[in-house]
Amino acid sequence: MELLTQNGKLKTTSKLNNLRVFNFGIPAQNTCLWADKCKKYCYASKGAYRWSNVKSAYQRRLDATKRDNFPQVMIAEITKRKADVIRIHDSGDFYSREYLHKWCKVMNSMPNVKFYAYSKSLPLLVGEKLPVNFTLIKSEGGKRDDLIDASVDRHARIFKTEAELIASGYANASENDLIAIGTNKNIGLIAH
Repeated sequence: MELLTQNGKLKTTSKLNNLRVFNFGIPAQNTCLWADKCKKYCYASKGAYRWSNVKSAYQRRLDATKRDNFPQVMIAEITKRKADVIRIHDSGDFYSREYLHKWCKVMNSMPNVKFYAYSKSLPLLVGEKLPVNFTLIKSEGGKRDDLIDASVDRHARIFKTEAELIASGYANASENDLIAIGTNKNIGLIAH
């Protein structure tokens, strides 16, 4: 089973940055426990994500995360793909502490690979010591936005237009996703 993929945005990101950038996705509807306002513009509920073959692939990956050997299987996949950067969840989110800890085991075992995730699972992340090669982008629009301090935290906000995004002082990560782990902690995305 193919665990890592590249959506269109990450293919572009790979070319722009001359890096091997992959993503890992699971079904959003089963795992985004703290989703709220974001549901109305969730791209993971549109387009190709609704195709039966895509749905079944995402479900198989979710099933893989529930197995004890998930960290070992993921480490083997990352090694095989010679990945430089992994975006955890182009769809879905951390759905339990046990699942988060499995990813921490993967990240700690692969210190030369960069990992990042946009997440609304903020209650699961409170008090966790996250690996140094992991960048968390707290994603607005969830039930626990009160756990985001926009003046301090790296966070993502959705905008209707690029002009609005730029006027608000956010870095546009709509085409080059590695902007999300760059120097600007204010990450903007344009709704689509």
